[in-house]
Amino acid sequence: MIVITKKSKPFIAVTMGDPAGIGPEVIAKALLDPVVYDKCNPFVIGNTAALKQIYTQNQLDISIHKLNSINDMSSQPGTVNILDNSNLDYSKIVPGKISAESGKSSVEWVLKAGEMAINSEIQAIVTAPINKEACRLAGYKDIGHMEIFHKQSKTTKVATMLMAEKLRVVHLTTHKSLRLACEYVTKENILSCIILTHQHFQKWGFSNPIIALAALNPHASDGGLIGDEETTQIAPAVKESHSLGINAIGPVPADAVFTQAIDGMYDVVIAMYHDQGHIPIKVHNWEKSVSLTLGLPFIRTSVDHGTAFDISGKNVANPESMMEAIRIASCLAMDGQLS
Repeated sequence: MIVITKKSKPFIAVTMGDPAGIGPEVIAKALLDPVVYDKCNPFVIGNTAALKQIYTQNQLDISIHKLNSINDMSSQPGTVNILDNSNLDYSKIVPGKISAESGKSSVEWVLKAGEMAINSEIQAIVTAPINKEACRLAGYKDIGHMEIFHKQSKTTKVATMLMAEKLRVVHLTTHKSLRLACEYVTKENILSCIILTHQHFQKWGFSNPIIALAALNPHASDGGLIGDEETTQIAPAVKESHSLGINAIGPVPADAVFTQAIDGMYDVVIAMYHDQGHIPIKVHNWEKSVSLTLGLPFIRTSVDHGTAFDISGKNVANPESMMEAIRIASCLAMDGQLS
């Protein structure tokens, strides 16, 4: 049974993502769990028909309450609130099929959530996955949520952090080719990421966070035998961070640093590129892994999976990552603590 009991709880917008993917399904399933409502007032920004289809498939008597504003939120048991700006004809959407229509609507929902967060109408955003190809077909050049929110909020520095239980990994780069990612491994970029990470962890209740820097090259370059970024870029950034009072360690060989973090040696690891950080997170606990964006003027978490077009429409998607993303956003919005 769905019950919203406290109007003092934070309002959290959950964007639907690409309607041809599993976003509508994982949201619909997540919002069936009363635990989700314990610490927040969630509502969906997306398409009403997409949600109704999930509940109809599961033969569930769930009421969809369309909002004009969050002041219209319903607290009735068995009700899911949705802000639907009627920007999509869902009857034209084919599960698993890339389309400009899906891309356009998904980005518009993201931008609406960002606008509400910037205007302090809501306390956090949770995002379901968008499809980069569909967004490109719709004419959008930004290729991910982080890039969209970065531009919309006019912030100077952002970074992606993935979390799976106690393993936390901040990424120096995400959506760059491996060649370009390696070129981004500079002292200045690394130090900026260290500082951003340190500031956020202090804000989240870590008085002296231990930040490990993953090496770029195998064996941390073996003293310069396999590349030199460790000695010319990473180590100098770590050294300078010490002068700022930051507890950074490294470079640590990437084949050891993540296991050490799981064992509690570090509070967070900074990975040098996308797959270096994503792989250990997803191997450790993919189902409950969550993405959290650092540097934005509002809280934004996300599921750590894609649109999964291969299973879209089959009613088999697992909502655990969505539920965890909502939980973490709620904790940060309620008391500022990362747990």
